[in-house]
Amino acid sequence: MIGRYLPIFIVLAILSEIVGTVGGFGSSVYFVPLANFFLDFQTVLGITALFHLSSNISKIALFKKGFDKKIVLNLGIPAVIFVSVGAFLSQYFNPVWLTYILGFFLIGLSLLFLIFKELRVQGTRRNAIVGGAVSGLSAGLLGTGGAIRGITLAAFKMNKDKFIATSAMIDLGVDFSRTVVYYYNGYMKYEHIYLVLILTVVGFVGTWLGKQILNRISQQQFRKFVLSLILIIGILTVLFNR
Repeated sequence: MIGRYLPIFIVLAILSEIVGTVGGFGSSVYFVPLANFFLDFQTVLGITALFHLSSNISKIALFKKGFDKKIVLNLGIPAVIFVSVGAFLSQYFNPVWLTYILGFFLIGLSLLFLIFKELRVQGTRRNAIVGGAVSGLSAGLLGTGGAIRGITLAAFKMNKDKFIATSAMIDLGVDFSRTVVYYYNGYMKYEHIYLVLILTVVGFVGTWLGKQILNRISQQQFRKFVLSLILIIGILTVLFNR
């Protein structure tokens, strides 16, 4: 139980939302491994899904310069289908091993983009479908798929506001789908309802603060810091896995 560490948990959640908004990867890539230091992995999956629902509604409201409907369909439909598959399969994996997979996934992903700075995905319908499926499966199984979705969306060269709004629309469907499956898996416990209420406020506050920062700096300026942070979190996740 979080108990006396609740203020630290809230601060880390706000920072996750801010960095996730500015970096374009979404907050779960930071929130899931950080929350795992306070709660068991399956509870983290359930809370993250609910946290993201409010977070994405905030993004849609604050970044309301439109979204790309075609990309939402091409990337979002396979993402929603495969997040349900990943969420269902998560109950058959040992949470300790899922945490290790998450840690190594974050390490590999961050190193890939730190080393190959110009790595890009082509903006094709096929890549959108594949990226949606892989990001959805990752979100359902590991709690985070925003980085993969962000990589795919970057291929379509949208401006920052449209990028975030499109990503949030897709993520809204993804989070709703996995919330239903996580609930039936028993990942959501009544004693953690108060955390969901707190994180609903955190989602809006963190998104708003992230938008203010994003208005003053470019994503490229922030990219190296974001990736370095993901690398550090991945290493800590592996080293301190319970």
